[in-house]
Amino acid sequence: MADAQSRLPFSRWWLVLVAAVAMGMVGSYQFVWSSIRGPLGTQVGASETALGTVFTVFLVFQAVSQFPAGWVRDRWGPRVPMLVAAPLLAAGYVWAGRADGLVAVYAAYALGGIGVGITYTIAVNTSVKWFTERRGLATGAVTMSYSGISFLLIPAVRRGLEMSVRTTLALLGVGIGAVALVGALVLRDPSRHGNSDSESESDSESESESESESGGVPDGSDRRSTGSREPGERPAAYEWRDAVRTWQFWLLYVVFFVVNGAGLMLIGKVVAYADALALPAAVATASASVVAAAETVGIAVIGGLSDRLGRERTVAASLVLAGVALAATVPLGTGGAAWAFVALVGAAALFRSPAFSVFPSLVGDYYGAGHSSENYAMLYTAKIPGSVFGGTVASGLVVSLGWTESFLLAAGALSLAGVATAFLRPPET
Repeated sequence: MADAQSRLPFSRWWLVLVAAVAMGMVGSYQFVWSSIRGPLGTQVGASETALGTVFTVFLVFQAVSQFPAGWVRDRWGPRVPMLVAAPLLAAGYVWAGRADGLVAVYAAYALGGIGVGITYTIAVNTSVKWFTERRGLATGAVTMSYSGISFLLIPAVRRGLEMSVRTTLALLGVGIGAVALVGALVLRDPSRHGNSDSESESDSESESESESESGGVPDGSDRRSTGSREPGERPAAYEWRDAVRTWQFWLLYVVFFVVNGAGLMLIGKVVAYADALALPAAVATASASVVAAAETVGIAVIGGLSDRLGRERTVAASLVLAGVALAATVPLGTGGAAWAFVALVGAAALFRSPAFSVFPSLVGDYYGAGHSSENYAMLYTAKIPGSVFGGTVASGLVVSLGWTESFLLAAGALSLAGVATAFLRPPET
């Protein structure tokens, strides 16, 4: 069998690096939002609920754009989707910075959300398509950037917003658009009939693993399931229609909804949460940065460990711990333990985040890599109801129940999702 790596003019780890940088830059739309929302709300005169809805609009468009982008990518490669994403990413920030009304902000974040969704599915599935043995490590390296680069950007963005919202968002937009164009030029997929993880010293081992993961067809193959298989037989390579017929997909879907709903509530409202608890301004800034940094560490370290500890077991334990940490922010925050609050907010983000590196790998493990982009994009639509909860519904809960009660509810949901994940196992052959 031909070695896909040998047909690259460079190491496939350079693809991981480019995907990671693109992923990290688009992640600013999500992780810098807690810093942008206040100045932008003042600029357009938006209420708390309206700002929550802006975040929801962004997340919905991010989620719905992934399936068509993944479908195109699985058939024709990543270049065309990335060329579409680049101007949308730039336009979203530039338009938001110039907006003088709430409708314009909604439209801007919808465009940006489409660009983010396209880039996200292209970037995360680059690792799935090129790796099998070290899939958790490679996927973690990409997905950790989604929050990691924002950790570096947040202090500079907050300083810039104090001087000019328009200029700061314009610079972000131009920078992100340029990175997406580089991704369009560099990123590519292995041959449809090549082995995506073979190396000169381990071709046979990787080939065997690839075949077992995709039900007998090496990762990257375009062989599709057909009506000729026997009832109950695992298809050679799952398309999305096959994947959604398994109970594993729907359990993953529910867990992913909870992970997004509770996590996006934390990401989008952590600054306002700290302010509501009358904690110092420095704590609010630190909380936003710590959330982004903790997500990076959790994805990289815990996600990477899933290759050895087991993906299902890793996510189950980490989500239970995320719920415990988030619940603990309530008594410590209300008691004025400012830096303990920051530490627990970081712990909640740390243990929530591994799902974003493990779930793409699980989809590849369960359903094969040949249609991994569309299969994971279909799972990712769980972010739509999750974003509605994390944005608009969470704002309503805060108004009706209060900050502490709302965060306790999210904490309980995360722990229950962890327990549910422990019941996952591969689809039967």
